[in-house]
Amino acid sequence: MDFVSFARSHGIIINDLPPIGVWKRYPTEDHPKKRNGAVKYMGTHGFVQNHATSTVVSLWKPESSERNNLNIRSIVISQAQAEQQRQKLATEAVGKAVRMLNDSGYRTHPYLEAKGFPDEQGSVLNIENKPVLLIPMRLGKSLCGVQQIWEDGTKKFLYGQRTSGATFAFDNKGLNIVCEGYATALSVRAAMKQLKRRYTIHVCFSAGNMVRVAEGLEPGLVIADNDKSGTGQQAAADIGWPVWMSDLEGEDCNDYHRRVGLFGLSQSLTQSMLDIGARWHG
Repeated sequence: MDFVSFARSHGIIINDLPPIGVWKRYPTEDHPKKRNGAVKYMGTHGFVQNHATSTVVSLWKPESSERNNLNIRSIVISQAQAEQQRQKLATEAVGKAVRMLNDSGYRTHPYLEAKGFPDEQGSVLNIENKPVLLIPMRLGKSLCGVQQIWEDGTKKFLYGQRTSGATFAFDNKGLNIVCEGYATALSVRAAMKQLKRRYTIHVCFSAGNMVRVAEGLEPGLVIADNDKSGTGQQAAADIGWPVWMSDLEGEDCNDYHRRVGLFGLSQSLTQSMLDIGARWHG
């Protein structure tokens, strides 16, 4: 099976080979108006992921008959050029992130108000006369980019920035907690403060990235979105830690917080943290 056919078998709408060595996004059969499909063609092998249905990347390798037709030298050269381009774009993204954060002001934002935190402040930059909330993203201690959040909840990363393994953390020197979104992290932080418990909340920006981030941490708690697709649930299962998840399909932790209130969320999280004790010490 060739690479295009392999990608199609995973529900990704693709007709031609993508450029060598770079991740490209494509629509999927289940979400044709979104670009939930990601592919990376390396010539000698490739990677495919449908983010709506899977938290893992599938590996493609050509069959022996196809392998004989590959020009290995040109592929190696293309891979090196692609890597240089990725590094260049990543460096440019860091520079742009620094400029955006320096030009921003620290204030409230309509998105945070809509999520139940009208007094919460963050880095806000006016882009085309619209206030955009900037969430710094780091690999270790190094800035690698920003997540941009518009008033209506639209989220974007900078072109070319590294996102795999990137996080934003609320570090209170306590229990490791991984979650997808910034609003969810704010809800969890409020509940942990209510409970007078220490925390280190890692905002991972996607379910798949939660798995990558958790691999380097001491075990703690996963805050999973209750996705209709099962994406959040699968990521939590892959991590293998105790899990908190809303009892309603389609809700994340912030949705649950706004529905049941801070006390209700705090009590629910308490039970999940008891599960941590039972898992690791029982």
